[in-house]
Amino acid sequence: MKKRVVSILLTAAMAVSLLAGCGQTGSGNTASTDNGSAATTNTGSGDTGKAAADGANGKVYYLNFKPEADEAWQKLAEAYTNETGVPVTVVTAASGQYETTLQAEMAKTDAPTLFQVNGPVGLKNWIDYCYDLAGSDIANNLTSDAFALKSEDGITAGIAYVIESYGIITNVSLLEKAGYKVDDIKSFDDLKKIADDIQARKDEIGVKGAFTSAGMDGSSDWRFKTHLANLPIYYEYKADGISQTDAIKGTYLDNYKKVFDLYITDSTVDPSQLASKTGDDSENEFLNGEAVFFQNGSWEYSALSAKYSDDEIQMIPIYFGVDDANEGLCTGTENFWCVNAEASEEDIAATLDFMNWCVTSPTGTAAMADDMGFVIPFKTAAESPNAFVKQDTAITAAGKTPVSWNFTTMPSEEWKNGLGSALTAYAAGTGDWKAVETAFVDGWAKEIEANK
Repeated sequence: MKKRVVSILLTAAMAVSLLAGCGQTGSGNTASTDNGSAATTNTGSGDTGKAAADGANGKVYYLNFKPEADEAWQKLAEAYTNETGVPVTVVTAASGQYETTLQAEMAKTDAPTLFQVNGPVGLKNWIDYCYDLAGSDIANNLTSDAFALKSEDGITAGIAYVIESYGIITNVSLLEKAGYKVDDIKSFDDLKKIADDIQARKDEIGVKGAFTSAGMDGSSDWRFKTHLANLPIYYEYKADGISQTDAIKGTYLDNYKKVFDLYITDSTVDPSQLASKTGDDSENEFLNGEAVFFQNGSWEYSALSAKYSDDEIQMIPIYFGVDDANEGLCTGTENFWCVNAEASEEDIAATLDFMNWCVTSPTGTAAMADDMGFVIPFKTAAESPNAFVKQDTAITAAGKTPVSWNFTTMPSEEWKNGLGSALTAYAAGTGDWKAVETAFVDGWAKEIEANK
């Protein structure tokens, strides 16, 4: 058994998947396994013996993907233990390190009982360790079967636990100080015209730049090598009528360049400094009123709402110059809970009980909505107070089309790293855009071939 697990660990290490993350979304994580157990592996057969075990006699170990939600998860775990007596441990991987952290943790005797994959690509590394969730209480509580992640052989390997949106977060007060309103921005051309003007008058307006720094440090680069890179993939898939490909063409890379150029020229810092700029730098620049625009997602609401009222911050689409009149926010998920089929029957039952409690109990649903700012796809969900979530709902209700999350089809973390390196060199002036195109198109085909 252990030889088989070690073999899969090595295979997964060679084919790192691509959780991108939020907050850590888009930060690029997923992982591998070896718990040294002598038990028979449940490869998603829906073993009712395990499901029928007494969860009260088990324990839960959740390896959390989202650093920004760590404090909330620790409190929620403590509340569950106080209420039920069942021990719950939450360990949070560092930004960009989920894959390697999960590999290390799953190799231990006390491995995570609850972990995460980002979608079909990430699932390939982990399917042998995914308990079949079909018929479970949490699966039955989903608002749509579309939020159940199925394996190639049809088992319910994962359950989406949060739906999120990202776009360009805008400081409404600063925008108005510059003489504009959010309604003035309805296309890429509008955005560029206004950002260029703000940049030219930054001292007069009292900002350091139109956009916060597009940091290419590992805590921030996922915003551009994953989230922004989603846009050319989305529009290419849409034009070609496909949902994935082994050979990306790069049809919309010129649009990608125009947006990235805007980010790095109308910025709080010189482009040569971006290699070392972090996610915290960018967030703090926005919090301190040093920039009007900040590409990020709904997971930022908790941090930003500590300073700004809902009327002062608004998320607008990342206008891409393709179908701006109809484009909405980028909305979707890459966050799927999976239960470790290698765990004991009691621990699996305890984990299923904990998951269900999180999405059905008043304590759990309030924590996920209020403390984490999540929109959870369950019938028992509490309404989120997140202003960005409400704005996404309003934008969609107005007839705009949400941009789907296609970055879960990116071939590997290595592909994203190659693209990130090319973007960093381009921003610093030590590389050209042709290298970015090569990393995007040729790198895609190379990684697809390497992972076959």
